Amino acid sequence: MITTLRGKTKEVAISTEGPVVIIGESINPTRRKKLVSTLQANNFDFVLELAETQIKAGADVLDVNVGFPGVNDVKLLPETVKVLQEHFDVPLCLDSPNPMAIEASLKVAEGKCLINSVNGEEKSLQTLLPVAREYGAAIIGLCMDDDGITHFPEKRLAIAEKIIERAISAGIKAEDIIIDPLAMAVSADPQACIVTLETIRLIHTRLGHNITQGASNISFGLPDRESLNASFMAVSIYNGLTCPIANPEKITAMVRATDLVLGRDDFAVRFVEFFQSRQ
Repeated sequence: MITTLRGKTKEVAISTEGPVVIIGESINPTRRKKLVSTLQANNFDFVLELAETQIKAGADVLDVNVGFPGVNDVKLLPETVKVLQEHFDVPLCLDSPNPMAIEASLKVAEGKCLINSVNGEEKSLQTLLPVAREYGAAIIGLCMDDDGITHFPEKRLAIAEKIIERAISAGIKAEDIIIDPLAMAVSADPQACIVTLETIRLIHTRLGHNITQGASNISFGLPDRESLNASFMAVSIYNGLTCPIANPEKITAMVRATDLVLGRDDFAVRFVEFFQSRQ
């Protein structure tokens, strides 16, 4: 299955057959005080710096999140989208819990965006699916519902199936539904990674949809997070992950290596080109 996203002219194809597509996570005020302060001043220079750095490091799509306490994201998110698209031709992933901010951004965005995210809660389905259909956006379906987060892979699979069914009924194409199986902190639950990996495997083998996840969630509170994230990400890709949301400066080398060992990079062309570009 192939999910196609577009910037102004550039297309990015996310395929269940690989290679992996990286969604850059860094335009997010969480733990970035400079981003908060510059956005509060309506200064987008740091946003553009983060975007350029991520694209150069290997990001194919940029996640855009401007949420922080007191922000008017209905105004700020579309402004940020416009500024980014004035400078870069790259597909965008619109990341906000506020449906009005998502819709306001889709109104001004060029190309085909990805919505991060819809979930199995009735309110989310009723609010965001019509917006995605109206503006031709793809969606991320997060495996949680009105009962919260389940720790059983089969139940997460059932939530994914529900989101897919409802989205298709709402007029969204099956290939425009990417599933997020939920990656949780392994420091809080020793089985968290196993549950997520099994959920990825089930979605990949039974549903055949593209799969995303937050790359750094599992290592929260632990030392040497990069090594832990890389290990989990490589196993996730083997099980069916196709488009992680991550910092490309930290994971692109691992992603290129994993694609190579999984037979998705003939004659190591992409692997070699990436390392040559860094020298």
